[in-house]
Amino acid sequence: MIKKTLLQGLIIVSGFFLLWFGFSQIDFMKFFKVKEHTQNMENKLGDMIWEQIQDNEDIVTNDTIVKTLDKLITPLCEANDIERDSLKIHIVKKDVINAFALPNNHLVVYTGLIEDCKKQEALQGVLGHEIGHIEKNHVMKKLSKEIGYSVLLTAAGGSKGGQMAREILKTLSSSAYDRKLEKEADITSVDYMIKAHIDPKPMADFMYQMAQDNKMPEGMSWIADHPESEERAKYILDYIKGKKLKNKESITEKEWKSFQELIDKE
Repeated sequence: MIKKTLLQGLIIVSGFFLLWFGFSQIDFMKFFKVKEHTQNMENKLGDMIWEQIQDNEDIVTNDTIVKTLDKLITPLCEANDIERDSLKIHIVKKDVINAFALPNNHLVVYTGLIEDCKKQEALQGVLGHEIGHIEKNHVMKKLSKEIGYSVLLTAAGGSKGGQMAREILKTLSSSAYDRKLEKEADITSVDYMIKAHIDPKPMADFMYQMAQDNKMPEGMSWIADHPESEERAKYILDYIKGKKLKNKESITEKEWKSFQELIDKE
């Protein structure tokens, strides 16, 4: 009787471990196509939000402006093994100091930001920050935390997608990520710039400039909605202290001034 009980116990335990081993060999993400569904949802959300912007904002399509901005972004991508064509860069005519990332690798830049940057490196630092959010998957992390995965899934496939797209756009364009993600994006941008031989100090200077500017516009603003701007400028300067920095201008000073003048005329 005891032997029979022990044998049954051994069979149960063996069965459990065999079952556990079997399940451990299954790639559940692949089995349930979770990654594929998430990517499809992200693609739909990004394109849906961008459509909202297109319908309601003035999009800059001037070929010279678009190509000049590309000249500022391309060095960051090439030096950091980022596929330039994977990024969907859009310039929106709006007198607000802002840039923000959307799902599906969309990156929106307001003309107000371009006009307010004193140096091309400052603008590249902000662009690198937003590219960092994209590359580190911060966009979906933020949305999942603040809006909820199930709501995002519904928005991507439901009839109320347009209404939800507006809410998601508001979340992404007018509120900061949490401090940990913001710092990660800041440092990622600095690393991008160093590898591309672009001086990151103007990025820190830009943060100081905006933090101390009493004429900060109300509402959406890249610095106003990113808390502790001076603190962030300081840790950027601390991070680059002692590092050998080079500065290879992506465009000439004449091109930079012409770029800003063209933006001002839009």
